[in-house]
Amino acid sequence: MLRAMSTQPATAATVSVEETPELCRLTVGGRWDSSASRPRWTPAKAAAFRQVEIVVTPLERWDSSLVLFLGEVRRLCGKRGWTLAVHGLPAGIPPALVLVPTGPAAAGGYAWPWVAYLGLATRKVGADLVDYARFVGNCAIACAQFLRNPVHFRWGDCLEQMQLCGAQGLPIIGLISFLVGVIMAYQSAVLLRQFGADIYVADLVGLGVVREMGPMMAAVVVAGRTGAAFAAELGNMKANEEIDALETLGLSPVRFLVLPRLLALQLMMPLLALYANALGVLGGLLVAWGLLDLPPVTYWIETKGVLDLSDLGTGLFKSVVFGALIGFAGCLRGLQADRSAAGVGKAATSAVVTSILCVIVSDAVFAVVFNILGL
Repeated sequence: MLRAMSTQPATAATVSVEETPELCRLTVGGRWDSSASRPRWTPAKAAAFRQVEIVVTPLERWDSSLVLFLGEVRRLCGKRGWTLAVHGLPAGIPPALVLVPTGPAAAGGYAWPWVAYLGLATRKVGADLVDYARFVGNCAIACAQFLRNPVHFRWGDCLEQMQLCGAQGLPIIGLISFLVGVIMAYQSAVLLRQFGADIYVADLVGLGVVREMGPMMAAVVVAGRTGAAFAAELGNMKANEEIDALETLGLSPVRFLVLPRLLALQLMMPLLALYANALGVLGGLLVAWGLLDLPPVTYWIETKGVLDLSDLGTGLFKSVVFGALIGFAGCLRGLQADRSAAGVGKAATSAVVTSILCVIVSDAVFAVVFNILGL
């Protein structure tokens, strides 16, 4: 059976269709021009053939319209599960354009697509774990070199990063910590005053701020401010091929760029935590003074009585670990960034999310461990 799909002049694009019970042959010829209408192939839904063959005769001219036609035939064959063979393909059209996928995907998709998603996610997690292990190893080597020969360390860069992540972050950290202390004191005061236990507001705010909320809020602010800055800086340097230039010169990007930022953040996080603790206690003091009529001296004495060095030490230890995690996540995401503006933005976002997640998970682990140890 022979059918001509095109009734246009001989110089126009033509497609002749010849169908048999086993094969459908499409003969392509004429002049394929995107400015003119092109033929379309619409097989019957009940077609019995299982193979499609395209024969391209010598063409007067062809452009993207022929490519679109071949792509439509390829997609249709993949959807119906037909095999496709092409003969006489013009030079310039890649053979991969007419390759029909085989397997379950060619018959309409996988029976259990979640299996494919699970496999892709597992492979991504495995690749991320390899990157994490490699980055940790490079950081360990850089730290060993720093301890062996600290003279060659870039102290100027470290001091600059200390100013950026420490001194310049005091206003926002102070404001948030103060408000957290106010909220904790107000909420506890509403409950405790019903039992005549107003003085225990100082105990609750002092322990909550020094052991948990002070280091935690400082870490969250630093993660959103400094972690994103680290990722954006390193991602921009990677996009501008500055990191490649360092490697070409034989310099380690981890030792040259990452180590000063990690050390600066770990040195400043305990100081920021102490600052957050002071502002949080001050917020609770003002609420207790204004709402419960507790004298500031009484509040301060009660706070000193409930706190000891173990409470302060646990908070400072947490802050050091939080600083290391934030610096690690920010620098790692920056080095993993794509070489584009969008890649830098994604790296900064990923650094913030990863940093906050690591901080919260580690704080939960610390809570369990300190409870077991009785600290």
